[in-house]
Amino acid sequence: MNLLRTTVALSALLVAGAALAQDGAITVWADATRQPAVEAFIAAHPEVPVNLVLDDGSSGTFQTKISLADQAGEGWPDVAFSTQNNDAAWAARETNGVQPFAQVLNEGFLDEEFLAGFTPGALDPVTVDGKVYGLRNDLAPVLFWYNKTLLDSFGYAAPTTWEEYQALSDKLAADHPGYFLGAIGDAFPGPYVYYWSGQAPVFQVEGETFKSDTAAPNSVKVSAMIDHMVANKTLTLDSLFGASFVASADKLVAIPGAAWYAGALFQNPGGVNAKAGEWVAAPPLKWADGDAVTGNVGGGVWYASSHTENPEAVKTFLKFVTSDPSVAGTGGLPAYQAAADAWLDAQAASGFYAGDFKAAINTAASTVWSGWGYPNFSPETAWAKVITPGLVAGKTMAEMSAEWQQEMKNEAQVVGYTVE
Repeated sequence: MNLLRTTVALSALLVAGAALAQDGAITVWADATRQPAVEAFIAAHPEVPVNLVLDDGSSGTFQTKISLADQAGEGWPDVAFSTQNNDAAWAARETNGVQPFAQVLNEGFLDEEFLAGFTPGALDPVTVDGKVYGLRNDLAPVLFWYNKTLLDSFGYAAPTTWEEYQALSDKLAADHPGYFLGAIGDAFPGPYVYYWSGQAPVFQVEGETFKSDTAAPNSVKVSAMIDHMVANKTLTLDSLFGASFVASADKLVAIPGAAWYAGALFQNPGGVNAKAGEWVAAPPLKWADGDAVTGNVGGGVWYASSHTENPEAVKTFLKFVTSDPSVAGTGGLPAYQAAADAWLDAQAASGFYAGDFKAAINTAASTVWSGWGYPNFSPETAWAKVITPGLVAGKTMAEMSAEWQQEMKNEAQVVGYTVE
């Protein structure tokens, strides 16, 4: 589909009498990953003129552009996509004296039957005071990926707990130096893969109060595990998609990570580029004495604008991109249950992964820990500022945890939260 099809000029080429077109064109902000979904909508619904504006989909870009539109009193999109779940808290607030950008979706805008079709819990991150402000594009629960070929050749059993994961790191370090079990060189794995999955209360919200406790028992356990595995060199400080990680990908034995690792890492020539039958998607790791819960790494959100003058066109667009099996979940596991089932069936039927791929993903998707918060800022910023350079400099999580906690609290205060 030629991107020219998505310009405003498209409106002049479409049938003027089509019912939805009477509302006029809709402007959609989305990133390049979601571009195919928007183009598929244009092909399926020629009666809806679409102006696609590509950006990076980041929280910073989204908030900055909306703030500029608020100040100008014009220029809002009809639909916007953000890669951050945390944006819901911001988009639901009045900014610059202007009404909240995000349209409330569950008070008559979209029908309840459609909203009920999302995977249970999928809309929790975008629900504020009982009002749904966005639709999740995809779910990104953390599960445990392991290379069955390598583990079998080494004679090791796949771990099912965090304690066994750390014990495996000692075996690898002693018997197979150079082989490793994960990477925390980016700002997202630490908070979301390890602390969230490890049920550590470092990023919590109750009403307008933000809480972070890096000294809580589970927080301390996660920090100690990271320090232990960084020290024995089974947890690399490389970026997950950086040149160093890719160059050593043949020595990756296992890694806890999101559902979207399936396509972005294992079936990606620029990532691990795994062979069919090598890798297993297993249920999430848990503490031996803890709850069977896991974390979540992303899963973008579609927002309808409260300023739109084209509500029927917006409704048609949102339903298509989130629930049509041909495009739903572009970039990962669809948040809409029927589309997710179709995606999982297709993945399982491909035979690419050993083990029960569908069961593992479903287990992870249904056990995301509810103790993690969704304020209008991300834990990644403080991690990148404090932890990433500290680890490179040889500091430990135990040494930096208090500083990381304080930096998150500082950010919470800046955006208006009461800090406990």
